[in-house]
Amino acid sequence: MIEAIEDLKAQLGQNGYLTDDSLAAALYLAENLEKPLLLEGPAGVGKTELAKAWSRLRKRRLIRLQCYEGLDESKALYEWNYQKQLLYIQIAALTEKGWETGRKQIFDQEFLLKRPLLSALTSPEPVVLLIDEIDKSDQEFESFLLEALSDWQVTIPELGTISAVTRPYVVLTSNSTRELGDALRRRCLHFTIDYPEFERELAIVELNVPDIDRKFASQLVEFVQTIRKQSLKKPPSVTETIDWVASMTLLGSELTTDTVRATLSALLKYTKDRELVTDKLPFLLKP
Repeated sequence: MIEAIEDLKAQLGQNGYLTDDSLAAALYLAENLEKPLLLEGPAGVGKTELAKAWSRLRKRRLIRLQCYEGLDESKALYEWNYQKQLLYIQIAALTEKGWETGRKQIFDQEFLLKRPLLSALTSPEPVVLLIDEIDKSDQEFESFLLEALSDWQVTIPELGTISAVTRPYVVLTSNSTRELGDALRRRCLHFTIDYPEFERELAIVELNVPDIDRKFASQLVEFVQTIRKQSLKKPPSVTETIDWVASMTLLGSELTTDTVRATLSALLKYTKDRELVTDKLPFLLKP
C-alpha cells in the first residue's frame, strides 16, 4: 500500500476512526483530486463519522446538510431575509434614498440567509461539507446539486454566479433507500461501506469502550456478527454494537441469556427482531 495512504489511515485512527486500506485510498483520492466522495451502505456503518473524522484531521469546520424528502434550494442553498428587506424598504421610503434606490439594493448579499451549500462555497476558510442521506431527497434536488459539485459554483438569479472562495472537501452519504442518478454518480468518487469484519469491529469496540476485557469484547462482537446473519428487519449497526457492549459491561462480564435479554433493546430497535433473537438465544449462545 502507498505510504501516503497508510499515513492517512493511521491519522484517521488517531482521530477516532478505524478504517481499512480501500476506504483510506478512496479518501486520499477524493482529497487530492478535489472530487466529492459518495459513500453508500447500511445505516450506522460509519459514513457520517468518516466526514467528522476527516474534519477533525484536517482541522476544517464541518458543515452538514441533512437531506429529507422535499428539501429545496431555500433550505439547502439560500433564502432572502424578507423581514430585513421589508424593513429596509420602509426606511428607504422615508429617507432621501427613496423607493427606487431601496428596491435596487435589497437583493444584495447583506440580505442573504446562507444555507449549508452556500456557506461551504463562500467560507473564507476551507471546510468539509457533509451532504447526509442524499437518498432521502428527490431527483430534482440531485439535479440542483450538479452545478455545485461539478463547477464549484451556484447561480442565484438576483446576484448571478457565485464561485467557491475555497473548495470544500465533500462527502455525500446514502443508505441506498433509492437508486441515485447517474449524473450525480459521475461527479463523485464512490465507495460502499459495509459492516466491518470481526477484527476491525473488535478494534472499534475497544476504542470506544476502552476498559473492556478483550476476551469479553471478542465474545460480544462475535455474537453481534452472528445475529447479523439472521433474517432481521434492521441488523445492528456499529453504533448500536458500541451501545450494547457498553450496556453489557454495566451488568458484569458474562454473555448469558439473562444479560442479553436485559440489554437487547440497545442492540435491536424493532420488536420483531428482538423476539426472533430471543427465541434463538439458546442456539446463538452455544459455546
